[in-house]
Amino acid sequence: MRTTKALAAAASAILIYGASAAEAACDKTEKVTAVWLPIMQTTAYFVALEEKLFEKACIEIVSTKMEAPNQIIDALIAERADFGPPGAAAGIAMVAESKFPGKLKVFGLQGGGIAVDRINDGLLVKPDSPIKSFADLKGKTLGHVPGIQWRTISRTMVRAAGLDPDTDVKLIDLAVAMQVPAVVGGTVDATLSLEPVGSIAVASGKAIRAVTNPVAKVIADPFYSGAAIMTTKFLKERPDVARKVVAAIDEATDLVNAGFAKYKPLLTKYTPTKEDQLEFLAQPYLRGFKDLNETDLKSYQALVDIFIKEGVMSGPMNVHDKILVKSDLGN
Repeated sequence: MRTTKALAAAASAILIYGASAAEAACDKTEKVTAVWLPIMQTTAYFVALEEKLFEKACIEIVSTKMEAPNQIIDALIAERADFGPPGAAAGIAMVAESKFPGKLKVFGLQGGGIAVDRINDGLLVKPDSPIKSFADLKGKTLGHVPGIQWRTISRTMVRAAGLDPDTDVKLIDLAVAMQVPAVVGGTVDATLSLEPVGSIAVASGKAIRAVTNPVAKVIADPFYSGAAIMTTKFLKERPDVARKVVAAIDEATDLVNAGFAKYKPLLTKYTPTKEDQLEFLAQPYLRGFKDLNETDLKSYQALVDIFIKEGVMSGPMNVHDKILVKSDLGN
């Protein structure tokens, strides 16, 4: 009996000590607001939440899910949020920067590419479609992710195939969930779709990729459509906290890159992905802040340049000026 009581007392002491130690480790908890999209490119953020990487850094995350890429950038520009985790729109961010210079910094990129063997996008058609490339879209309809980013990318893809996006092809904003049904039902002839739409469609047998990673073949390889973004207000006012956020996302990015199979079930919690679709998902190409190199920045520059060429934003713009540097974090 005495032994049992002693053990119970010891266990209680350990619990009390553990709680005290945790409190001591976080004398102050910083509240940070994140705005994110329920897509695959955001996986590192989901892992950071599940592995409690922010909590370990004494950060309380106010996590707000958005439904469209422009909503994230609007919230950051208006300073209603501190950062957009991986998966924020890389192109729209720079359009916003051209209008409101000095508001944002990029600290990671997400996408895919041919050389790295990671699928980011595909030209989806019916299995019996005569469309084999963008050049076959004359007189046809092409669906794409809603918004200026993928409208601009789609126009560039059509031009690169020798067609006029204003007269030869009808471009249609199409919600992600409606893309495969639209192809199967004949509402559109093809879609330029982001993962995991292509993987799931191909696995179902209802559609095929006429072209895999078409954007990487035309704009840049690798190609990044997503970015991790932080406001300069957050950086200037709380550089120590910003540094912890970047470190947490970098750590989570490493975990995903090394163990995607382990972590992809989280997508059923944070995205519309269903459990029976997990085995078909293609692993995204995720680049954390510490890994960004000149190849990545050249790719990002190529995306920004097409926005300037299409008249969506004024230029020139050097993306090197928009990338986070260690000195921004007080290092």
